[in-house]
Amino acid sequence: MATAAPAGSAPAVALEGVGRAYGERVALRDVSFTLPAGATVAVFGANGAGKTTLLRVLAGLLRPHAGRAIVLGAELPRESYRARGRTGLLAHEPLLYRDLTVRENLRFHARLHGVDGGRVDALVEQVGLSARGDDPVRTLSRGMTQRAAICRAVLHAPELLLLDEPLANLDPGGAEAVAPLIGRGTGPARVLISHDAEQGLAEADWVLGLRGGRQAIWAPAAGVTLADVRGLYA
Repeated sequence: MATAAPAGSAPAVALEGVGRAYGERVALRDVSFTLPAGATVAVFGANGAGKTTLLRVLAGLLRPHAGRAIVLGAELPRESYRARGRTGLLAHEPLLYRDLTVRENLRFHARLHGVDGGRVDALVEQVGLSARGDDPVRTLSRGMTQRAAICRAVLHAPELLLLDEPLANLDPGGAEAVAPLIGRGTGPARVLISHDAEQGLAEADWVLGLRGGRQAIWAPAAGVTLADVRGLYA
């Protein structure tokens, strides 16, 4: 069942006919959906279907070439500044400075967002990085780097999380450690890209399926089957 938004709250995301192209190659075409505040949409699709482009549009990093995109009440790209500090992005790249330590990276972001430095130490401990928190990011394993990147994404308690394969490179212990930060029921709305159909469906209220940049599925997660999701990759 889809999570109900608080009475009177604006949608976390509202897209109307959004399109985006790279030169002559169309990455997104006529994508439209509304995600309630606090709800999660799992985004599925084969490589090149437009999933990462969608996330970058929602993050304000790419300008939509068609349609209308509103994130947390801010129309993109004109009002991107209103949504940027209320959004947390976890991309394929960790968006961390490799020569800085974990704590140095997080303290830098804490200052940008006006966050108390005590939250940095609490997050580092929560994800099991206390013993490596003063080591440069370049010395960490991929799994540890992913944990640090998740700390960066949630540091400022965003209202919307944009998550691109958030459990990539994490062992079961790592996945368990970050679940209270980015898992279901943690508070913020979530746009979750996943290639794991079963895990993605379990996390979602809504499902968006993309095929060749077009919207092939938009439905409550309870009504979408594993076969429906796997059909996007056929």
